[in-house]
Amino acid sequence: MKYIRLKTGLNADHIQNRMKYNPEIVEFHLVEDDLYQPERIVQSIQLVKSKGARVYLHHPMTYKGRYLDIISVNQEMRDHYDWSCKVLASICQQEEIKCVVHCHYQSSESTDYRDSAKRKETRKRIEEVLTICDDSFLWEDTIRGIFSAENPFLLSEIVEPLTLPLNIDISHSFLSLKGDNGRLQEHLEKFHTFARYFHVVDSLGVMHDSLPLGKGRINWEMVKPYVKDHDFIFEIDLRSSNHSDCTPMIISAHYFNRIGEKNGESSFAGRRCGDQLMRHKKGLHK
Repeated sequence: MKYIRLKTGLNADHIQNRMKYNPEIVEFHLVEDDLYQPERIVQSIQLVKSKGARVYLHHPMTYKGRYLDIISVNQEMRDHYDWSCKVLASICQQEEIKCVVHCHYQSSESTDYRDSAKRKETRKRIEEVLTICDDSFLWEDTIRGIFSAENPFLLSEIVEPLTLPLNIDISHSFLSLKGDNGRLQEHLEKFHTFARYFHVVDSLGVMHDSLPLGKGRINWEMVKPYVKDHDFIFEIDLRSSNHSDCTPMIISAHYFNRIGEKNGESSFAGRRCGDQLMRHKKGLHK
């Protein structure tokens, strides 16, 4: 089956669970403690690559229990952010892979996109990280704040000027846009040329619920043409305690494969073009 693209931690039993499905792509979700054992990260990467899968890393979300923020007022957190990027960039260069990184999270400090000084500082800090390694990182959107779909200045002030390679999390964008599929399509149309990777996960559009595809309100027939020719993973059910079982991701792969079976993939491309034409006629296409 196509599109077996899965997420895991470094636990041996979790990796074993994923590998029995012969995945095309595996993303390792790292935690802070993993950074202090880089050889374990490398061994896990090499194991998965030896089985024929492509590998991505995900930068740890927290430092000392607090969500990371690239413009944190806490200098220790900033220093850790930069140091951790150096560690992971070195691994990425050695193994010829990419790492997903967040500027911030919805629960961290950069939550007010209306603060122009913070927006400028965010761009400056991203530029500083790019000097560490300009081709190892893929920058992921979050649900609220400066580096999210709700920020109308994200494209013009940060992404376009830096030609920033993105990881677009479909559910994060959907949540940022208040669960509006029309706005999600407009967002993907603007940002998809910068996307190198996607997190594919459903949502009801109210909270970070990490649902299997088809269990939320995202219009996957609309989304699939933007995603299907890129690398991506199904980032499902990671908020539960049982990360050893990737069944919700496999179920989502089955769902994703079925999209377009009845009428053919070309119908979705045609529908996408038709939607764009209708928006243009209504004066909504930008």
